[in-house]
Amino acid sequence: MELTEAMRTTGTCRRYTKDPVPDEVLRTAFDHARFGPQGGNRQPVRWIVVRDAERKQALQDLYLPMWDAYFQGITGGTVSVGALPKTVQDADYFARHLAEVPAIIVVCAALDGLHPTDHELGRLSVVGGASIYPTMQNLCLALRDQGVATAVTTLLCHEEPAVREMLSIPDDYITAAHIAVGYPERAFPTKLTRSPVEDIVSLESFDRPMFAATV
Repeated sequence: MELTEAMRTTGTCRRYTKDPVPDEVLRTAFDHARFGPQGGNRQPVRWIVVRDAERKQALQDLYLPMWDAYFQGITGGTVSVGALPKTVQDADYFARHLAEVPAIIVVCAALDGLHPTDHELGRLSVVGGASIYPTMQNLCLALRDQGVATAVTTLLCHEEPAVREMLSIPDDYITAAHIAVGYPERAFPTKLTRSPVEDIVSLESFDRPMFAATV
């Protein structure tokens, strides 16, 4: 698959077939993913592939209360799922069928391999993720190249202590995301909805658009 096509069609898949993803497909994807950029080439990312039905169910059981709280917040608890936009309906379906996904990949990272230069700025620290998420996106693209879909979620990171105990994750590693992996129930999207370049790129200062809006 051509690179830009993969980049423009790797959306979030929330409905999967029951077909397992073969080991060789996963190995190829991990092999490509490891070349993602990272600070000092520390290579902090480690992966745990969860296929066991009981473990997947346990992860869903941890996920659902957080999803329900979020869902309640965006709907006020008074709107039926069927009356919501399709993306929200699919997200609700995903949350309630997470255990049925062929594989859930837990993205871990070694604390001593991260260098968060922004932790003293008095706001949310995000810089440490620069050595994690490019590698994770490489994995999603490498899977897309092989016809495998993904959904990245960070809700479960709130339950890190429970996930750590369940999967025997060492204390010096954190959980950075969870990735649902499987063959899509529907065709991959041909067009994703994103903000136009004119709205997101500035030149020299934040308030000066670099490109003129097109009609």
